[in-house]
Amino acid sequence: MWLFLVTEVLLFSGLFVAYTVIKSINPVMWAEASKTLDVTMGTVNTLVLITSSFTVALATRVAQTNKKGEKNGQLVGLLAATVLLAGCFLVVKYFEYSHKIHMGLLPGTHYFYNGIDAANPHLFFGVYFLMTGLHGIHVVIGMIVLTWVMLRAMKGHFYEDYYTPVELGGLYWHLVDLIWIYLFPLLYLV
Repeated sequence: MWLFLVTEVLLFSGLFVAYTVIKSINPVMWAEASKTLDVTMGTVNTLVLITSSFTVALATRVAQTNKKGEKNGQLVGLLAATVLLAGCFLVVKYFEYSHKIHMGLLPGTHYFYNGIDAANPHLFFGVYFLMTGLHGIHVVIGMIVLTWVMLRAMKGHFYEDYYTPVELGGLYWHLVDLIWIYLFPLLYLV
């Protein structure tokens, strides 16, 4: 799992390099284009993901301390809360994307917004949609993994001697959260 997480970090590292190059070539455009992002929605999503990281950490702890044969209601509840919070993140992102699409704030030749007085603002939105879209795909994958773990927890599969799937699902989820912790200030608060 650690090797897989390293490959995920390398994938996003390449995107962060692209971010740095494009921003350094045209910092005025970058600053103007980033003003079109909704900081409130980004902040809400940050709080949602931080909370979901907390719930998955608690779920891991509950799995580590559960005795074999005990009810897993608390574990299931924490995993369900994590998945629901992930869903909330995606709903907020849906509204944010819908607004951008409606306004014409799109990458490449699909860009038709006239409110930015700088050259090539479509480059910003290319990076924005690529990074946040890839992150969104990771959120969906995390929801699938944690739902699978939750279904197994409902059957009592996890206890103090066996909780590896809960822990590994939690590690993946923490990576998803960590990536957003970097994306939020780099895109929304520049």
